[in-house]
Amino acid sequence: MSLAKTDVSSEYLRSVKCRFSDAKKYAERTFEHLSEEHLFWYPNDDSNSIAVIVKHLSGNMISRWTDFF
Repeated sequence: MSLAKTDVSSEYLRSVKCRFSDAKKYAERTFEHLSEEHLFWYPNDDSNSIAVIVKHLSGNMISRWTDFF
């Protein structure tokens, strides 16, 4: 791989990591404003709560991206 491609690859990876970090911080600040009742509330039996959705997203991301690189 040429030096230029390596530089682009490294910068892309750095940028993606930064974006995910920012998204995580944004989500954490959002959750701080929700009560436990709001986190676990769901509108009907066919829906999931915020807590369940976040748990599924977390598990999905861990399984897909652990030891990816």
